[in-house]
Amino acid sequence: MTDASASPPTGAANLDYRVAHLAEHLASGPLGELGVRVELRGDAVLLTGTVPSAQCRDEILARAREELAGHPVHSDMLVAGTSSPDHGEDLT
Repeated sequence: MTDASASPPTGAANLDYRVAHLAEHLASGPLGELGVRVELRGDAVLLTGTVPSAQCRDEILARAREELAGHPVHSDMLVAGTSSPDHGEDLT
């Protein structure tokens, strides 16, 4: 039987929980980002993957920093190039 008044995990277990919670929010929330990985690196968190826009990247970083307050958040997210080509392709 579990104790309903049990406190949330502390220390490293708490950070693991918060990282998993963030990954779930990114995948199921309004951002719907399945291509972003959230990895725990010691006491820091690393976000990797490709996002469709700089605005999306900034929103993800803001969410991560909010949910993981007190821990360093590093980003290695790339913004996908979606602009049209500036010149035609030469076919030979």
